[in-house]
Amino acid sequence: MRLTIIGCSGSFAGPESPASCYLIQAESDGRTHRVLVDLGSGALGALQRHLDPADIDAILLTHLHPDHCLDLTGLYVYRKYHPTHVFDHPLPVYGPAGARERLHAAYEGIDAGGMDGQYRFQVITDGDRLGFGPVRVTAREVRHPVQAYGFRVEADGVVLALTGDTDSCPALTDLCRDADLVLADSAFVEGRDAERGIHLTGRRAAEAGLAGGARRLMLTHIPSWNDPQVCRAQAGEVWPGEVELAEPGASYELRIRD
Repeated sequence: MRLTIIGCSGSFAGPESPASCYLIQAESDGRTHRVLVDLGSGALGALQRHLDPADIDAILLTHLHPDHCLDLTGLYVYRKYHPTHVFDHPLPVYGPAGARERLHAAYEGIDAGGMDGQYRFQVITDGDRLGFGPVRVTAREVRHPVQAYGFRVEADGVVLALTGDTDSCPALTDLCRDADLVLADSAFVEGRDAERGIHLTGRRAAEAGLAGGARRLMLTHIPSWNDPQVCRAQAGEVWPGEVELAEPGASYELRIRD
């Protein structure tokens, strides 16, 4: 399984990175299956450095804040008006209730059919299990001011846990259980951001990974006003090994450990 960080800036696109977007790829039966988790503000442009958007098999939305879903409006334009690509079926989009209505409203003047000609919106709920070729995904509802999900992604014998935007909650332990890599929200900073129920700090991300017995921890969703090294240091107070930072444009091969 390959993970590519398309965008990892928290809450809004930053000077070095788009907002949240992660590309997951796995091989099976002679073809590559490609699943996106989120397509936040600014991500569609960077995505095109890595693949033709026509090749996306499905999109999973952690929640409906703009930094996680807004560029679906641009992808709609790409699919509907592209001069040479012909899309004969809607792209599956899985997300919280209201995703269809939220994205229709974001594109002013859309025709009567909305985006239904290009997207097939499907509502996810806690515990749902989805499959895309060799990629298996379990959705878990997490702790955020709006309905939000983290995803446990399994393929090729390895496990990737994406927390999405969340504060500490029991579901994180299940998401992170024996994960080969945890990609964890780290938007808040210990000693600065006292409000709870919104985001993890680096320290709380590390605690969640440890509770699940995860092998690797990578911090993401760090706003441009944060010093990533502070987030890393706070995680390192708990995490026993290296704390990694997500880097826009970087790809990571996840393989079964010997």
